[in-house]
Amino acid sequence: MKTLMLGAAALLLGTTAAQADYPERPIEITVPAPAGGGTDTSARMLSTLLEAELGTSIAILNAAGGGGSVGVTQFMQARNDGYSLLATWNSPITTVPQMQPTAYAPDSFVPVASTSQTAYTLCVAPDFPAETGEEFLAELAANPGRYTYGNDGIGGTMQLAAERIFQARGIETVAVPFGGAGETLQNFLGGHVDIYGGSISPVLPYAEAGEAKCLLVTSAEAVPALPQAAGLGDLGLGDEETLLWRMVLAPAGTDQAIVDRLIAALETTVTSPEYVEFLAGVGEVPNVVTGAALGERLQGEFDALAEVAQSLGLAQ
Repeated sequence: MKTLMLGAAALLLGTTAAQADYPERPIEITVPAPAGGGTDTSARMLSTLLEAELGTSIAILNAAGGGGSVGVTQFMQARNDGYSLLATWNSPITTVPQMQPTAYAPDSFVPVASTSQTAYTLCVAPDFPAETGEEFLAELAANPGRYTYGNDGIGGTMQLAAERIFQARGIETVAVPFGGAGETLQNFLGGHVDIYGGSISPVLPYAEAGEAKCLLVTSAEAVPALPQAAGLGDLGLGDEETLLWRMVLAPAGTDQAIVDRLIAALETTVTSPEYVEFLAGVGEVPNVVTGAALGERLQGEFDALAEVAQSLGLAQ
């Protein structure tokens, strides 16, 4: 009995020490998207604030491709010591596995915390023959197969979000997949696709400068950062809402004491005035869901999008 008690005490002390000492060296955060996209800029701002909160330096590792699956698959090889984290948006975890075989599933990670959420947006060039969301959809409907739209990968959340809207209106367009929002934006600005489909933050400066017209967001409500863009509720399409949201995950088997330390740090940074102001500037809002609740959100969305993908004929 005495031996068992001593063993339990040692285990408790070891866990407490792990939490108290963590982190003792720099942390690496994998971002499964190119530099310059919404997930990348959000992760970099978050890491700056986390460095102060955790008292260590943080390096961002971009690993783009496959709608985010390349970086996530690469992250599966990371050690579960708390010094390797994944900052991703929802699509690589809940959507991409519907379309292609992946080495992971929603339960392949330790859920730490979600950080923010926003709508996707559809934007066109200044000379596009539409000035409102309704006119935009009408132009697409009148010209089946004429217009191309960039998105974050075949079967990615952006594509599903767009196709849900287009199907509801009987619209036919051509989807062109890219490695992420940053790559989509460059091809849109270069005239290689007619429509930008992606997160708000990368395209926002161009919309504010009059170099892009963002006419639709994929949330039911309009987004103040894009005053010209209609919310789906304004168009009678509120039931077709699809959101983009971001999160931090850890490798399976990461010590719970370390996860708890990260959760506490993220809750502080995500709700800090600096981060809230940053999010407002890119059309996002804080959204903190942690631990098991985040795991349930991931699995719930995975299951729901499996049904959507099947109905659209996109499922593998």
